Amino acid sequence: MAGPILTVRGVERRFGPVNGGTLALQATDLDVAENDFITILGPSGCGKSTLLRIVAGLDHPTAGTVDLDGRRIDGPGADRGMVFQSYTLFPWLNVLDNVCFGLRERGLPRAQQLEQAGAFIAKVGLRGFEQHFPKQLSGGMQQRVAIARALANRPRMLLMDEPFGALDHQTRELMQELLLGIWEAERTTVLFVTHDIDEAVFMGSRVVVMSARPGRIKLDRVVPLPHPRHYAVKTTPDFMALKAELTEQVRDEVRAAQSAQATA
Repeated sequence: MAGPILTVRGVERRFGPVNGGTLALQATDLDVAENDFITILGPSGCGKSTLLRIVAGLDHPTAGTVDLDGRRIDGPGADRGMVFQSYTLFPWLNVLDNVCFGLRERGLPRAQQLEQAGAFIAKVGLRGFEQHFPKQLSGGMQQRVAIARALANRPRMLLMDEPFGALDHQTRELMQELLLGIWEAERTTVLFVTHDIDEAVFMGSRVVVMSARPGRIKLDRVVPLPHPRHYAVKTTPDFMALKAELTEQVRDEVRAAQSAQATA
């Protein structure tokens, strides 16, 4: 069996003075295999987004190391695509040029940019909207563009920080199915932060639960659901059993966080 493509070893993150401040993330280890879709759960403030930003190279650990394909991560790179909760499209660029942006920065010829961008615009269901600007799109459509832009660069890993958190329930479920279908076709390795336990189980091949701050990984579960997945899988016994286990784990951490605040 091939080894992990991403290794997180002893990663900590402290904000503020070295001998004080706030320890947001305590020594954390995580292995990510090629084609994994790992969803990360935990109470607010547990360090989920901090860990993701460290893998993205947008933040630096106070201690520990992160390696992708054996190379140390010390800053952002084209091998990692990032999709945020907020809509991060360039408002002055249309859909096509937003998706082409990273390809242009890499120096690809315009014809190749258009071919790759067009393919992913079609995959996210936005063919015909290439000339529209972000302000002309709904929130869900804007996130589709952001996903297409990230995937068009063919990243080694896709990093997603609550990408559907601002969407209404129905749009969110449709986006989950859309992204999962793309992942099943493209098999890009994904780290996906969410507060939604249903989403974590439905999307993930593995679910990681983090403890209350200072965060650490307290549980790592393989999701025993076959692919391709349809929304009806949410009614199956395997889905419900894993959801119940994860719900109790997260609730325990929320209670721990509330207790710590009450005694602080």
